[in-house]
Amino acid sequence: MPEIKLKNITKRFGKAVAVDNLNLDINDREFVTLLGPSGCGKTTTLRMIAGLETPTEGEIWIDGTCVFSSDKGIDISPDKRNVGFLFQNYALWPHMTVYKNIAFGLENMKWDRERIDKRVKELLVMLRIDEYSSRYPSELSGGQQQRVAIARTLATGPKILFMDEPLSNLDAKLRMEMRTELKRLHVETDSTFVYVTHDQLEAMTLSTKICLLKEGLLQQFDPPLEVYHNPSNYFVGDFVGSPNINVLEVTGDNVNLDEIKLTHKDMEFLFVPTSSSITIQAGQKLLLGVRPEDISICEDGEVEASIYSTLPSGMETIVKLDVNGQLLTCVVFGSVDFAMGEKVRISFHSNHNVLFDQKSERNLAVGKLM
Repeated sequence: MPEIKLKNITKRFGKAVAVDNLNLDINDREFVTLLGPSGCGKTTTLRMIAGLETPTEGEIWIDGTCVFSSDKGIDISPDKRNVGFLFQNYALWPHMTVYKNIAFGLENMKWDRERIDKRVKELLVMLRIDEYSSRYPSELSGGQQQRVAIARTLATGPKILFMDEPLSNLDAKLRMEMRTELKRLHVETDSTFVYVTHDQLEAMTLSTKICLLKEGLLQQFDPPLEVYHNPSNYFVGDFVGSPNINVLEVTGDNVNLDEIKLTHKDMEFLFVPTSSSITIQAGQKLLLGVRPEDISICEDGEVEASIYSTLPSGMETIVKLDVNGQLLTCVVFGSVDFAMGEKVRISFHSNHNVLFDQKSERNLAVGKLM
């Protein structure tokens, strides 16, 4: 299985910079998601690796072979990079059956009939669409069409499978089912997957690593839970997570090497770093990030709040809290609801609170509140 290496990759469209000096190492058998808001460069990055877009500068290596180099004048065509590409639009042949759609690429490669039949039937079973082999695309649901498109892409045995927002046309229930199937498929095919999405829930649930981009610049490249609990900067912390992270503007003062006093209006906290020791300036302006699930409503809570609104969904209730004019979001698990205006007490109980510098927005430390 191949490695993918991007070295100082830049892509300009006129004066606009779509991807800015990107360095990335994607290891064998990883499921890497390119994540970010619209226009951040994720699709452009995917298309450059696949050979569908030409970088302005830099080098791309696949499986130890340089497939693009601006300095050396190398630009290997997409069909010689041994990659498969799954588009947002499934692009199935409407006049061909499921079987023929999957077999079409193999026929063009002059495979013999017996070998084609064996490969197609293997994929029909793997994708759980063997009962639909004689149907036409118009007779299939969106999820079934997606499986056919995946089978067709996998038919030629590409080393790498690229996917550009392949689930965006499906409804919520089908998207959940297809996420499960894609994760299973990644393990079964033993392949390297590179996946583009703007949906951070997809990125969190599918990936072995997330590559988060903003305005063409790499913000963080780490496993999903590392990105979630230890975001490299405020943008990452705010972008990843639903509901969004709570952010309090605080003033910090060193108490000693292991504790920092944080002040926000009438609230005071002691922040104890667990990731690293830090030193701040007296009165330094900071941002304190607290995940919604790390705020508890409990009788012995340290802070008084009132219920601003609730969104019960059965499994959990998202609660908006008013703490002296500061709105905070918390998540209460189980079938629980509260009356608007009800007085409650809350506590902060996690070791994963994040302290950002307000000016640079970079992560200074992860720690617990006391």
